[in-house]
Amino acid sequence: MTTDRIGLPAIYRARQRISGLVRRTDCVASPDLSAIAGHPVSLKMEHRQATGSFKLRGASNAVASLSPEERARGVVTASTGNHGRALAYAAKREGVAATICMSELVPQNKLDEIGRLGAEIRIVGKSQDDAQVEVERLVSEKGMAMIPPFDAQAVIEGQGTLGLEIMEDEPETQCVVVPVSGGGLIAGVASAVKGINPKAKIVGVSMERGPAMKASLDAGKPVLVREEASLADSLGGGIGLDNQFTFPMCRALIDELILLSEDEIAAGIRHAYAVEREVLEGAGAVPIAALLSGKLKLVGPSVFVLSGRNIDMAAHREIVGKAEAGA
Repeated sequence: MTTDRIGLPAIYRARQRISGLVRRTDCVASPDLSAIAGHPVSLKMEHRQATGSFKLRGASNAVASLSPEERARGVVTASTGNHGRALAYAAKREGVAATICMSELVPQNKLDEIGRLGAEIRIVGKSQDDAQVEVERLVSEKGMAMIPPFDAQAVIEGQGTLGLEIMEDEPETQCVVVPVSGGGLIAGVASAVKGINPKAKIVGVSMERGPAMKASLDAGKPVLVREEASLADSLGGGIGLDNQFTFPMCRALIDELILLSEDEIAAGIRHAYAVEREVLEGAGAVPIAALLSGKLKLVGPSVFVLSGRNIDMAAHREIVGKAEAGA
């Protein structure tokens, strides 16, 4: 079974591999969210990672796992932005050439950061699935090493190191709330958390616009969804019809999956800034948004994973400004 291959031993090995390459981010208590929930709520500040998102963990583990021959041929991936930035960062640090394929929906601020890190950027089509076609062409024709954004063992193991930190810093945790896109983050975190405490609850949160993992879980198999623009742009894209790891792991390990409207996501971004004093992108704010919306009910001490901060600041000012204007 797939979930048996990515368990605690593999995640502990990944932590050794990426030690010194990623930050151990803090878990910080939130008095305001705790008051709303009626239970202690802590925030896993993963948006403070070096590249502004959790993606650096998986990318660093994947690059560190490459053979010398694979390093020489370079790496390639499809991304909605944050994985591309993380891979560009990890590859540059190791002297490996990187090509990042993205769709037209990726925000300009994320393209700029990837370009600044020296990676080659290719814009292909209107979805991550379109960009993946270009990735597969480069793998076939140039022999580049593909490092998927989520459905890869080394990537999931790297993301799982975040779960180890949560359980070490907050051992009484009964629930972990995690943003969900392709499932690499929640699969890794859930494997680590449930490996330490099988009774812990794992809640995923995504957006109503094109929630690929939710649609696939409901269908009982990976399915295609139409990718739509969203404030939670990092949660866009499909999970792949040939998904090997994240779909079966999410099916086995997620206890609940909540979907949010755009207004609810915006409320999470505003609360993070006005109350928690943190700048979060839409995907990073969805755990907070789920609680504020009333859709998330907690039963004990919980940790919210704040997965990223890479939002266009003009868009952030507009979202926050609407609240200040009373809109």
